[in-house]
Amino acid sequence: MKHDTSHLPAGAAPVADPALATVTVAAERACRRIAPLFPLQSFVAVNPFLGLAERPLEDAATLMARVAGARLTMPRAFYREALASGRLTVEDIRAALASSGTGEAGPTDAEAILAALKAPGPEAAAPAPLPTVAGVAATITGRDWEGFVTERLSAFAADAFDAGQASWPAPWRTRGLLAAWRAVARIDRTPEIAGVAGFRALVATLPDRAEDLLAAAAARLGVPDRALPDYFHRLLMTVGGWAGHARWRLWQAELAGGGDRTLVEFLAVRAAFEVGLYEAFRSRPGFVAAWESAQSGFEPAADARPATAATLDTDAVLQIALERAWQRDLFRQLAAAPAAAPVPRARPAVQAVFCIDVRSEVFRRALENTTREIETGGFAGFFGVPAAVVPFGDSAASARCPVLLRPSLLACEEPAGPAAPGERQQRLARLAGAKIWRAAWQAFRTAAVSAFTFVETTGLTYAGRLLARTLAAGKSGARAETKRGKAGATLKTAFALQTTEAAPLAVTARVDLAEGVLRAMSMTDGFARLVLLAGHGATTANNPYAHGLDCGACGGQSGEVSARVAAALFNDPAVRQGLRARGIAIPDDTLFVAGLHDTTTDTVTLYETDAAADTHRADLARLAGWLAVAGRRARAERAALLGVAPGRTVDAAVTARATDWSQVRPEWGLARCAAFVAAPRERTLGRDLDGRVFLHTYDWRADRDFATLKLILTAPVIVASWINLQYYASSVDNRVFGSGNKVLHNVVGTLGVLEGTGGDLRTGLPWQSVHDGSGLVHEPLRLSVLVEAPVAAINAVIESHEGLRQLVDNGWVHLLAIGANGMVAHRYVGGLAWQDVPPAAAATATPIGVAA
Repeated sequence: MKHDTSHLPAGAAPVADPALATVTVAAERACRRIAPLFPLQSFVAVNPFLGLAERPLEDAATLMARVAGARLTMPRAFYREALASGRLTVEDIRAALASSGTGEAGPTDAEAILAALKAPGPEAAAPAPLPTVAGVAATITGRDWEGFVTERLSAFAADAFDAGQASWPAPWRTRGLLAAWRAVARIDRTPEIAGVAGFRALVATLPDRAEDLLAAAAARLGVPDRALPDYFHRLLMTVGGWAGHARWRLWQAELAGGGDRTLVEFLAVRAAFEVGLYEAFRSRPGFVAAWESAQSGFEPAADARPATAATLDTDAVLQIALERAWQRDLFRQLAAAPAAAPVPRARPAVQAVFCIDVRSEVFRRALENTTREIETGGFAGFFGVPAAVVPFGDSAASARCPVLLRPSLLACEEPAGPAAPGERQQRLARLAGAKIWRAAWQAFRTAAVSAFTFVETTGLTYAGRLLARTLAAGKSGARAETKRGKAGATLKTAFALQTTEAAPLAVTARVDLAEGVLRAMSMTDGFARLVLLAGHGATTANNPYAHGLDCGACGGQSGEVSARVAAALFNDPAVRQGLRARGIAIPDDTLFVAGLHDTTTDTVTLYETDAAADTHRADLARLAGWLAVAGRRARAERAALLGVAPGRTVDAAVTARATDWSQVRPEWGLARCAAFVAAPRERTLGRDLDGRVFLHTYDWRADRDFATLKLILTAPVIVASWINLQYYASSVDNRVFGSGNKVLHNVVGTLGVLEGTGGDLRTGLPWQSVHDGSGLVHEPLRLSVLVEAPVAAINAVIESHEGLRQLVDNGWVHLLAIGANGMVAHRYVGGLAWQDVPPAAAATATPIGVAA
């Protein structure tokens, strides 16, 4: 086998074994293409194309078709329906053709695309992925060997990665992944019983280092060097869920400045199965010839084509045209006169800052329509405090910041207010006792010897509980109450900011933090008497993906802790004194208060209100009343999308979904997200954005050195693109990028879900998160990012951040600039170039995305 090293990094140090160097680089490249899959306890949306951002989406589509048989655009029937409904027009198709430069091989005529779209005929089948030895063996023997390998690897990975579900942890868990698998495989007779002769003996001869094993496998199977990145990628995608978890381990390690070999060792294990199957079946007539013939599909490798040479096919043009059509409606909506008058510049009674989450757009609009005395803003829901939270009585910390960041602070929960001597120790003792009881009860429930005795002993006692939970979920008066709310009613606590070394955070550091957050929120003057910082979370029952409905900016956790920490920071007299010296004067009568917006029930809980004493009691009571009215309005708006009939029972019906353990759609989460706007609130105030837009308050005129602009474009925008692309991928091809039918999910290792009782760990979102049973609720559109700032300033940020540049240059998001008049004025076309956008005609009051 000839070893081609032309694709090695320029200037790489020479190595003694070129074959090993080639394999090592190929393995690294394949591993980097895998997106991390976060565990259920911190599940956040992740861009499934994270490792492919350096190439245009059209090239990524070609690659993913090769390695996973995946689609990245919708079936033709979807675009045909959009055309018939008027959401898509021939003008949109012409605009897409004119803007995209389809190349010589792509379509160049809108009428030809229309003809192809309207042509009758069956939908194209899913593309066939690249071959594997397991696939060839299946063809020769008539047995599903790819499914067999997936099952064996999934069973092993469930033991190896288990994070607390198993009562009896595997004894070899402390070894490296490859060493652990070798220890198991050398005594596991399952492959041989299934027909893979000599598998245990083969395992004993394999190299014990991942790269050496991969090199030996590539040589034995005769895979060409230039095909290795795609071949290794293909192997990983056959167990893509577990590969994603291994990639998460690498993600976490690199965030802490280290490394992790789990993913490359997992790839080596998958390659070992290829070698085992090859050795077991190579004597079968036709097998070797079939494998050699199949390998022709690996050439030319996708990497051989420059990323700039993407050619758009008809489906890609239709997708761009659909996104252009939606943008057209958004531009008109922004150009329309607002339905509500702007808030007067006199001091508002309340400033309410919500997370930029699209679900907040509905509530913010409802709150502003309730009273003109409230001014709302949008900011990432961790409120700029990158902390790891340590609950009272616990020692483990959990991050409350975007997964792009590593927590740089600790927020330690302690009892608040006066306490009798020894009360703290008593509370700790009660918590410790409760933990011991829960652990003992869990051991009794799950121990092997309890398989029958547990049910026989306690089965009837559960009948009443099951019946009560089932009936309560259907009651019209059912009221969702989170565990956080119950805890807050019995134990008053506060969070003390500390360094990661558990030392008190100095006043100067607290002032630095507060100043940075306030400037990033464009809030440096004009403070109201009451400033609400509203994080968000979701109350659901029996939902493995519950954390996916919580705040992504808080690392997949609810946002009340971040809001409470930030409010306490801004209320700190020492911090206010320090801010005043830096030109930010918070009035003495301004009170910051934390809240939690429950996005399932649209209720808002306020925290630490007793600290206001008599000074703000009336203000808080009035705010609570406004929030209650806004909640009713928001529930009424969301009821139609949830399938709840209008009427007096809407509030109860929407709320009941939070406690209904049979409800597969307690809420729609971030489904339908399509745009991100960073601009002053007056640009979007009074416009019905239909819960589809991330809203970040930003005033570039107050942005010194455009530091906040850089922060927005390189953090919230990237997180929003992750969310948008996960919903996109789970909609266009849920088989590959989603997690299938939620009803069939089984939690494994507390890490993720299987669909049914076996197979690979599923990734992405359940089908019920994007589809209502009759049609898609999430319309797959790439995110449109609208920023009000000078183009030169935006370009400076793009130039300085490679990740952002890949997103906007390769078409993963659309970037647009809002001009001084509040209208969309410029469109980014790549390479730091922009083109003017024609003025949009004013829209009617119809919400965006809804046919008039």
